[in-house]
Amino acid sequence: MKINYIYHSCFLIETDQYYFLFDYYKGKLPSLNKCKPIFVFSSHAHSDHYNPIIFSLLKEQGMEQIQAVLSKDISVKKYPEEVPVTTVTHNSFYSFTEDVSLETLLSTDEGVAFLLTCPEGTIYHAGDLNDWVWEEESEQYNKQMTGSYRHEIKKLEGKEISLAFLVLDPRQQKDYAKGITYFLMHTKTSVVFPMHYWDQPEIINKFMDEYPEFAPLIENTENFIVP
Repeated sequence: MKINYIYHSCFLIETDQYYFLFDYYKGKLPSLNKCKPIFVFSSHAHSDHYNPIIFSLLKEQGMEQIQAVLSKDISVKKYPEEVPVTTVTHNSFYSFTEDVSLETLLSTDEGVAFLLTCPEGTIYHAGDLNDWVWEEESEQYNKQMTGSYRHEIKKLEGKEISLAFLVLDPRQQKDYAKGITYFLMHTKTSVVFPMHYWDQPEIINKFMDEYPEFAPLIENTENFIVP
């Protein structure tokens, strides 16, 4: 699998047969092979995870085999024209081809997280599924958040995940690593790309320094930016 980091939570994965694009917000796309189908996933309606301009950008490159996979909370008014759309909800299974299928989890913010299976392996994209603990929130809120997050991640226990895109958000201050560390301790994940770090990529090295036991699994996302 070839990985391109576009921006924020957006990644483009290229396999032998397909492209998979997750949570486009803004940023430069590489040149694409218009003979390959592309699946465009958007985990929820927040503007930093779904921008319908992506479909115009793909058509400008001559891409004709486009399949949109959009979370149910995205307004139908923002659906692309002349592009097939699969509307997805949480805790569901979808089969797109004989060798591409999708499972969804319930986000702790909005929409869903994606667990995509393709011939090259299994890809997890968290969307905004994270342990969103904040210092300014009540103890009750934070306990409930942690419980909800762990409930969803436990659904992944025992699954072999080839590639995971996980939230590492510096705005959470001392709790920035709560979600990613729990995920890594309770899943069988080979490679992790941190995301959603709001133009503060230094948080990646901070995480690897503070949690050296997980460092071998972490890729520095900034090294995969589209040139």
